[in-house]
Amino acid sequence: MLSDGYHDVPLGKVATVVTILEMTKKPTTQPVSAPSGWTLTRVTNPDRLWYRNLFRKIGEEWLWFAREILSDSELDALLQNPMIHVYTLRQGNEDGGLLELDFRVDGTCELAYFGLAAELIGSGAGLYLMNVAIQKAWAEGITRFHLHTCTLDSPKALPFYLQSGFVPIAQKIEIADDPRLQHGYDRSLGKHVPIFDL
Repeated sequence: MLSDGYHDVPLGKVATVVTILEMTKKPTTQPVSAPSGWTLTRVTNPDRLWYRNLFRKIGEEWLWFAREILSDSELDALLQNPMIHVYTLRQGNEDGGLLELDFRVDGTCELAYFGLAAELIGSGAGLYLMNVAIQKAWAEGITRFHLHTCTLDSPKALPFYLQSGFVPIAQKIEIADDPRLQHGYDRSLGKHVPIFDL
């Protein structure tokens, strides 16, 4: 257990405060349409390369890395699992949203990944995609819908989740390799997070 006060973060690492949130009953949602020209699409058995490209497109500015550091076989096992449902917002051949619902634990759903490409931010797509997430999660007869977010993410993320009906239940400190130093991410990404070189 950490004592009160400051703690050094090793060189080459990033530290973040992780907030865990949940909802234990389905909230009332207002009907919201998808942005004009964009269609929600479920991607069954997602191709690993397609998924990685979308994951980076949406998450690299916020230093999403958890799926990037998985081996090909580990990622394939997740993507082919029928209890993990992957959706995107699509316009023609372009994908601009990622919604990933994980039903692997009985009676629960984890909102594993949720995000938008830059061109959809501010379009109402976030509210639309969250309404979809809530409807599809609770349609499976769950008793708990949960997620976690962290201080690496957009500062708008936590308030959005609270507004959507999630309640914070715990916080943790995570220390991990800085993906800009350890996993090939460009050093210009994550401008809100300082780099401490090895």
